[in-house]
Amino acid sequence: MKVLIINGPNLNLLGTREPEIYGNVSMESYLENLRSEFQAYELQYYQSNIEGELINRLQEDDFDAVVINPGAFTHYSYAIADCLKNIRKPKVEVHISNIYKREEFRQKSVTAANTDAVLSGFGMDGYRLALLSLK
Repeated sequence: MKVLIINGPNLNLLGTREPEIYGNVSMESYLENLRSEFQAYELQYYQSNIEGELINRLQEDDFDAVVINPGAFTHYSYAIADCLKNIRKPKVEVHISNIYKREEFRQKSVTAANTDAVLSGFGMDGYRLALLSLK
């Protein structure tokens, strides 16, 4: 199974960005662990700070399932929400922090309604739990 893990803006800074919220592990490091644990999956990874690039990548349609952390686009990107709505494959939205314990504007996800599940507040382990849910 080919799984696309896709991260939105500022998630390229994982490991150094607000470690009290996002931890101190880089995504590249965490991906090594995921690839080791989920050897039956072909894990593809993509990150962009640009909304249209994320949509373009999702529209390539070269995967069997998607795990997405839209970052700040979660809260206002109807374009990404529309893109997700048109993907007829398993989709899991992941948030490293518990968005419901953060600022009010972060407590709403416009993208979540177009995914099959949402994981929030499990730290980086949210990606692992999302992959487990695809088995």
